[in-house]
Amino acid sequence: MKRQHWFANLLTYTFLLASAIMVIAPFLFSVMTALKTPRQFATQPPLTPPDPITTENFTALFTGSHNFWVPIAVTAQVVIVMVVGQMFSSILAAYAFATLKFPGRDALFWIYLSTLMVPAVVTIIPLYVMMTEVGLKNTFWALVIPFMFGSPYAIFLLRENFRSMPSEILDAAKLDGAGILRRLWHIVVPMNKPILATLLLITVVTHWNNFMWPKVIAPRKEWHVLTVATSALQTQYSSNWTLVMAATTLALAPLVVLFLIFQRHITRSIGVGLK
Repeated sequence: MKRQHWFANLLTYTFLLASAIMVIAPFLFSVMTALKTPRQFATQPPLTPPDPITTENFTALFTGSHNFWVPIAVTAQVVIVMVVGQMFSSILAAYAFATLKFPGRDALFWIYLSTLMVPAVVTIIPLYVMMTEVGLKNTFWALVIPFMFGSPYAIFLLRENFRSMPSEILDAAKLDGAGILRRLWHIVVPMNKPILATLLLITVVTHWNNFMWPKVIAPRKEWHVLTVATSALQTQYSSNWTLVMAATTLALAPLVVLFLIFQRHITRSIGVGLK
């Protein structure tokens, strides 16, 4: 029995190690390539560490015609507006669907949730026509308005967590005179911090990496987000992979930092979901 247990653990950790290598390897390759000169990348094997290490690719991104400060600023503004808008709207909608009683509540929820079955690419043309007709093409608001008022996934996730809360807590607060909004912001939200932190991270990653919609609705350079600006580098400088990998590494770094900050909350939310 001990031998079987040892062998099972060996297989498990071998599989986990192989999976971790497969996931981490592309990111390590991106960083290594970003720290090489074009000559080193062309003459050395791809997996050879950079020697010497150079930061000229990162410097080039912020000088000359590239000016990556603009895509970073635009992307940060888009993500901030998206996070505030989606979190605020999703919390309110999920709380209403979970605790408030009104005619057609469940039917409305399932109709709204069914929009998850619609591929995002299907809605691009209608959204493009709408934004163009109201004169918002190539503007900041065209980037954020279609997606800032909640999402079906976020509302579904929060609704299920709100419904799992003990009803006695909310009933006691109601007897003490707490109104709907007070119960929401002082009881429901603090009790669901792990899932809210996870949802915040998902929202940031989704819109930080968004490419298709910004590419379609805001093709002008002054409204390029990081993904579109990186794509333009690859199109214009298809042979200069060190510059492209530097831009990719630059776009990846904030997401890694954000994950490390919220790692504890994400782990807790996964643990709650498995119970």
